[in-house]
Amino acid sequence: MSPTPRSFNSIVSMTLTEGIHDHWRLFLIEGVVLCILGVAEIIVPPIAGLVATVFLAWLLLMAGCVALFSTFRARRAPGFPWSLLSALAAVIAGGVLLWSPLRGMVALTLVLTVFFIVDGVVIIILALEHRRELTRRWQWMMVNGVIDLVLAAIIISGLPGTLLWALGLLVGIDMLFGGASLIAIALEARKEVLRSG
Repeated sequence: MSPTPRSFNSIVSMTLTEGIHDHWRLFLIEGVVLCILGVAEIIVPPIAGLVATVFLAWLLLMAGCVALFSTFRARRAPGFPWSLLSALAAVIAGGVLLWSPLRGMVALTLVLTVFFIVDGVVIIILALEHRRELTRRWQWMMVNGVIDLVLAAIIISGLPGTLLWALGLLVGIDMLFGGASLIAIALEARKEVLRSG
C-alpha cells in the first residue's frame, strides 16, 4: 500500500529537518562560501558576468564534444538523430558564447531574469509548504524567494541598460542572500541540536 500524500509530506519534512540537524556545519560552510563569492561578484559585476559567460561557454562546448563522441559511438542506438541534435546544440551554444561573450552575457542576463522569477516563486511555495516543520527557518526561505523576485523586477525595470552589469551583480546579490539564509538555518539547527543534546 502506497503512503498517503499527507504521510509522504511528513516523511519528507522529517527527513529535511534531520538532514539539517545532522549536517548543520556543512550548511554553515556552504553559506559562508556563498557569501564570500557573492561579495566578490558585487564588487566587480561586469567582470563577474563575463567570467560566468565564458565559464558556461566552455562547459557547454566540452559537454557537447563528449556527447558527440558518445553519440557517434552508439549511432545504432534508438534516438540517434535527437542525441546528435542535442550534442550539436551544446557545441554551437558554447561556440557562440565564446565567439561573442558580451552578447552571450546579455542573453544569459535575460535567461537569469526568467530563472529569478521561477526560482523565487518555487522557493516561496516551498517555504509556505514547510513552515510547520521548519519553525522559524521557513521565513529565511521566504525572504530568499522574495529577493529573487525583486532582483528580476530590477533587471526588467532597467532594460536595456541593466544588461551589461546585471548578470554579475544580481548573481552576487542572490549568492549573498542565499548564503546568509543558509547560515541562519545552520545556526538555528545548531541551537536546536545543543538544546536537545
